[in-house]
Amino acid sequence: MTTHILILGGTGEARQLAEHLAARGDLRVTTSLAGRTRTPRPLAGETRVGGFGGAEGLVRYLRENDIGLLIDATHPFAARMARNAAEAAAITGVRLVTLTRPAWEPGEGDDWRMANDVAEAAGLLGAASRRVFLAIGRQEVAAFAQAPQHHYLIRSVEPVDPAHLPPRATCILSRGPFSEDDERALLIRHGCKTIVAKNSGGTATYGKIAAARALGLPVIMVVRPKQASAAVVHTVGDAVKQVEAHLIGLSAERGA
Repeated sequence: MTTHILILGGTGEARQLAEHLAARGDLRVTTSLAGRTRTPRPLAGETRVGGFGGAEGLVRYLRENDIGLLIDATHPFAARMARNAAEAAAITGVRLVTLTRPAWEPGEGDDWRMANDVAEAAGLLGAASRRVFLAIGRQEVAAFAQAPQHHYLIRSVEPVDPAHLPPRATCILSRGPFSEDDERALLIRHGCKTIVAKNSGGTATYGKIAAARALGLPVIMVVRPKQASAAVVHTVGDAVKQVEAHLIGLSAERGA
């Protein structure tokens, strides 16, 4: 009997995991994307696009599609999806594994100011006008309309809704990874004096943090929401091991 694995995707790690698992040949692998990116890169295995309709919708999908293992490999800040996954796993009894890259830690020379969310980050920018590199994606840009005195450089993969833009904003479209040298050049070219970032972890977007350190710039760092899953792994390799252990357990149950 083939085990059907559902990966909640949207990250590079989810893509790599799907490639590893689909290559085995003894698994059915489906990756679910939220649909926020209009032109996602092709994925190994099967792909579904769109929301589930909350935890209840995910429960229904897990049952109707005979999902044997659920892997949450969404962005570390996809808190709502993480909660829905945890609730759906608890209701259905489907095992949940969370794959999330390790958070960044401040090092020598870093000047970080911590914020619990983007609204708090906007407040930490202060009253005096400054040039800010807003590296949080496009979904929560509207929070910075409360601080219209600043000049914002906003980078995202997809265009920001014009209705959500602060009045003084320059937008650039780009997809990582970004090197430290390129990030340093970007910050200098636009005269940015502060960076606002989410603690996404990983190497693909760490260049801006290293560049801020080299230039002596402060970083307002939005901390991650807490993980909801009991089984949390930080690498694709460890996620594969979790899958293998799950399959071994199933074989033992069927042979008992």
